[in-house]
Amino acid sequence: MGSDAESGGLRNGKNDIQSKDHLDAGAVFVLESKGNWLHAGYHLTTSIVAPALLSLPFAFAALGWVAGVLCLIVGAVVTFYSYNLISIVLERLELEGNRHLRLRDMTRDILGPKWALLTVAPMQFAVCLGAVVFSILAGGQSLKFIYLIYHPNGVMKLYEFIIIFGIVMLFLSQLPSFHSLRHINLLSLILCLVYSLCAVGGSIYAGHSKLSEEKDYSFTGSTSSRVLGAFNSVAIIAATYGNAIIPEIQATLAPPVSNYNK
Repeated sequence: MGSDAESGGLRNGKNDIQSKDHLDAGAVFVLESKGNWLHAGYHLTTSIVAPALLSLPFAFAALGWVAGVLCLIVGAVVTFYSYNLISIVLERLELEGNRHLRLRDMTRDILGPKWALLTVAPMQFAVCLGAVVFSILAGGQSLKFIYLIYHPNGVMKLYEFIIIFGIVMLFLSQLPSFHSLRHINLLSLILCLVYSLCAVGGSIYAGHSKLSEEKDYSFTGSTSSRVLGAFNSVAIIAATYGNAIIPEIQATLAPPVSNYNK
């Protein structure tokens, strides 16, 4: 294993306490977080649910009822297993006196600096970059929809809303840890729940309303477009569930942490 100065881990044994001088500024700030399991709960829920609300309905429609439900169940099972595995590893390292605060620290400690840099770092960077780009584009489109509701003949273009939302994201990215986002994530979680309830209620109403048009759940388009749409949907579900920020979220908990699986 690499040294803690390299990995960013924190020795908390009785006779082996690492000075904060060996940690970077981000790790030192995280160690000062006073979060609890409630905070961690809506950090984790928001990080998974928020992006999925816009993309999962499209993926589900392209896959159909059977394949859509099956993919969602498989994604949920794989996610639960991987999250539980990461939590067990974090708890094991904690018991050994080495609490890790970030995924890159944990992988560097387990795989070594070289393999962590060659394997995990590129994948984590690609996922983070894709999530940021998607969030900014989706946020800009949402702002434009709201704008058009109140100004149907408005002249503002989509790229202007993307720039506005990008500036907001740039500001939020300067916050040093997840614990700093606890109030924003709580608000996001509430909005996600309200959106979900409205979508479910609206769908039930539209399905039973006598004024609604006849429902047609058959697939449309050519065979090639449907096949590509199915692969695209599977990729959306996999990317939605694939979330490797468990160490960062659990690092916001005030020590000592007694049960990482909680």
